[in-house]
Amino acid sequence: MQRQRADALAEAMRHVLSATVQNVPGVLAHVSGMLASRGYNIDSLAVGETDDPGFSRMTFVLRGDDRVQEQVRRQLGKIVTIVNVEDISSQNYVERDLMLIKVAAPAGPARSDIKELAEIFRGRVVDVASDSVVVEISGTENKIEGFIDMVRPFGILELVRTGRIAMVRGSRSNNAPAEESAS
Repeated sequence: MQRQRADALAEAMRHVLSATVQNVPGVLAHVSGMLASRGYNIDSLAVGETDDPGFSRMTFVLRGDDRVQEQVRRQLGKIVTIVNVEDISSQNYVERDLMLIKVAAPAGPARSDIKELAEIFRGRVVDVASDSVVVEISGTENKIEGFIDMVRPFGILELVRTGRIAMVRGSRSNNAPAEESAS
């Protein structure tokens, strides 16, 4: 029984992979096609340009044991437009999601309550209409989920979230292979 629990826990392990890729057309399609064709389930995927316009950063969040993570990392490493892939899960890193959420909020106490909740969660109201407000929140997945739970009773009209982005803390560049940065 204890062995089954350990296996289930390993299966549910969360891995955050960070890949530096060449900023050329078709990279995202190539990567997502490779992952889909091999049956890997990605919880989150975010892509954005880096400080060098020739490169983008892809951040993947996937669940599975270390074997699955290593297979994904190896397969990604074979794609010629991918410069570097690193599992940053075991390192000290910062991660964030961004969410825009439209909540039913007619003028009056409900609108004030939603504004107060947004402030408590360090979010901000970015749009106000006669019957709703749009709130922007960034933070950890738990913070985002907590805000959603708090405003659900008001009525969620629309919700959109980015994929997770993550960065290793400290001065070490994520573009350098781990072995090189340790010396």
